[in-house]
Amino acid sequence: MESALTTAHPEGTVHGVVGEATVPLRFSTPETEYEALRERAALLDLGGSRLIEVTGAAATDFLQRVLARDVEYLTAERCMTSLVLDEAGHVVDQVVVWGRENGVLLESSTGGGATLLAHLTEQNTEGVVLTDRSAELTLLGLEGPYSWGVVGRLIDGELAALPLESVVDTQWDGVDVIFGRTGVTGEYGYKVIVPREAAERLWKQAAEQAVPAGQEVLEQAMLEVRQPVFRLEAAEDATVVELGANWLVDITKDAFVGRDAVLAAFARDNPVRTVGFRGGDAVPEPGTRVLAAGEDIGVVVHAVRSVGLGATLGLARVEGEFAAAGLRLTVGDEEVTTLTSPYVTPKSWSIPIV
Repeated sequence: MESALTTAHPEGTVHGVVGEATVPLRFSTPETEYEALRERAALLDLGGSRLIEVTGAAATDFLQRVLARDVEYLTAERCMTSLVLDEAGHVVDQVVVWGRENGVLLESSTGGGATLLAHLTEQNTEGVVLTDRSAELTLLGLEGPYSWGVVGRLIDGELAALPLESVVDTQWDGVDVIFGRTGVTGEYGYKVIVPREAAERLWKQAAEQAVPAGQEVLEQAMLEVRQPVFRLEAAEDATVVELGANWLVDITKDAFVGRDAVLAAFARDNPVRTVGFRGGDAVPEPGTRVLAAGEDIGVVVHAVRSVGLGATLGLARVEGEFAAAGLRLTVGDEEVTTLTSPYVTPKSWSIPIV
């Protein structure tokens, strides 16, 4: 799967494969892209996500069963994020659910669309209509403390101040688009679902006011606010509790695929947990052992060199009693300190939309 915007990417863009998708990893340098995302406004090519339409008389019943969060009263003016689980409670995908008048659009994770569609098809006992709209529509994002200004200049100033998770059907340059206020970095975030034939034109106009940022910096910023990237974090046998993704599940729902397994994970004594850590000069590989006073207590899940912190930042899956901030642990040959999230405070938290 290739983005509709590939031909519009600047010369020198570094592309890579994430799941089923070929995506821009870097447009320029990590420092330039990170500074735009955390200090100004970054433009995101989200064309590695599939858009799957769910319609039919039983669409609500189907979605209530396959989504781990309650969407019974989701309207066409709202969107929300949910997990999709298998019967064992393992993550199939994390999706954004866009309310529509006659069903929903499910936005897959980057590169996760084919797996998601296969799972939904297998689960479709209600006979709903599943339509992959990715050949017709694509997705652009704007995130950063001043991204609201780009939205105002590019589309409509009133859209910038929409409440979080709001959705509006509107027009840009005579083209029908779906606009949502939603993001993943802790900064102000917006997404635009646009017809593929108009996407390159929108990208070029947006790139005049915002700096293109690739998948590498986006995922680093997600890590900094503990927004999960499940392809990097989810071991085959990891539960929702172990992943720290409880907020993406509504256990008060009467039923959904994987609910029994999630409840069983909650009921376990001292379950394994995921905790953030900082420290060391080297970036440890996934699988590196984590020690407390010489005792093996867990394993590194994911780590990067954080531009924002100027240090190694990572996640470790450890015994529950060690999932606390301020502990000194050993990762490989390096000493690290456990953290509470967010690990970087987004600038948008102190910048008003005006």
